[in-house]
Amino acid sequence: MSAGAPLIVLFSLLGSAVLWVLLSPLLGRARFRRTNFRGSSIPAVAGVVIMIVVAVGSGVAWALPEPFGVTPARAAASLILALAFGGLGLVDDLSGQPGGGGFRGHLTALAHGRLTTGMVKLAGGGAVSLAATALVRGDGSVVDWARAGLLVALSANLANLFDRAPLRTTKVAVLWLLILVPVAGGPELLPGLLAVGAALGLAPWEGRERLMAGDTGANVVGAALGLSTVLALGPGGEWLALAVVGGLNLISERVSFSRVIAGNRVLSALDRLARLRP
Repeated sequence: MSAGAPLIVLFSLLGSAVLWVLLSPLLGRARFRRTNFRGSSIPAVAGVVIMIVVAVGSGVAWALPEPFGVTPARAAASLILALAFGGLGLVDDLSGQPGGGGFRGHLTALAHGRLTTGMVKLAGGGAVSLAATALVRGDGSVVDWARAGLLVALSANLANLFDRAPLRTTKVAVLWLLILVPVAGGPELLPGLLAVGAALGLAPWEGRERLMAGDTGANVVGAALGLSTVLALGPGGEWLALAVVGGLNLISERVSFSRVIAGNRVLSALDRLARLRP
């Protein structure tokens, strides 16, 4: 990992914290509040901050690729994913429709003539993932392109599946990034570094249940880490990552991650780590 990676995380973290302080009066209004798992009404679209930080960081890297060591195409892909997945997640967060249901639930609703915002997010996210990965895999085969796009889309959905308790997605994201560090030189991790830093910037408030990043934040974090995974790994590693991410998405159709975590003493302790009720 390059020496500049910790600085990217630090600036992203600080930028996220400062931006939340500035935007919290707006994002804390009644129309942006939802009831959390304890029954408290808190701001539910704080993930907008993560979207902005990742988008701005990616935009700067696109305009000034030399200091970051990334190609304009990779920075542009990160920017597109941040804006698109953030926007799709925001629509879902503001819709008021109940979450959950998984792929089967959304497809069943569609079969009965009802289009859910979750289905819009899945379809739109898949299309955007393919478009973004086409920028970085334009010279590869159709299989390479489709594999990369599917990995990014499923990564975004997986991060959202973990977003059922404060800081859970952030902890998974940190672990994900640490797994990539030994196999990546640095520039490949830029999207993930920006997203994890931005999520950590909101952690002091999220841990005290003062905000929710929501689908807006979780989708951006997952898509950014999916893109970093694509950029960091070769074809063999990508197939393995796709098997893991895809497998977890499929398992979630039958098994509740929250129940598994609650039933395991170690996972439960890690899940509660740094969570402080107000």
